[in-house]
Amino acid sequence: MQLRRKSRMHSEVNTHSMNDIMFFLMLFFLLVSTMVVSSGIKIALPKAAAGKNMGKQNIVLAVDSVMNYYINNEPVTREELEQRLTTVAQQDTSKEATIIFKADGRLTLQQVVDVMDIGQKLKLKMVMATDKKR
Repeated sequence: MQLRRKSRMHSEVNTHSMNDIMFFLMLFFLLVSTMVVSSGIKIALPKAAAGKNMGKQNIVLAVDSVMNYYINNEPVTREELEQRLTTVAQQDTSKEATIIFKADGRLTLQQVVDVMDIGQKLKLKMVMATDKKR
């Protein structure tokens, strides 16, 4: 009496198309992740490993360690800072003026926030410039 079958059935899963599916999923998530805009407060530290270069001409607002203000390398007093930012932003021919804020790393957080409040009050787009880590 023969209890076993002569030919065994081998179950097999064909995974040849799995590589294509994984590739398309990876490509989809890479493309979508570059389009995501995070909401909320953006915080940039004084030193960063990587940065983004801005292509167009922007307004540069610099504050050194002793609270001297400079707009596009021209010295400005604290009292005339708001008026000069308004004037320079109106002279910008692009649709939306962008202020690149270069603050010395030794400034306190409150000093940085005070300057950024001026931009918020004027409804100007401000980004903080950082230096690459070495």
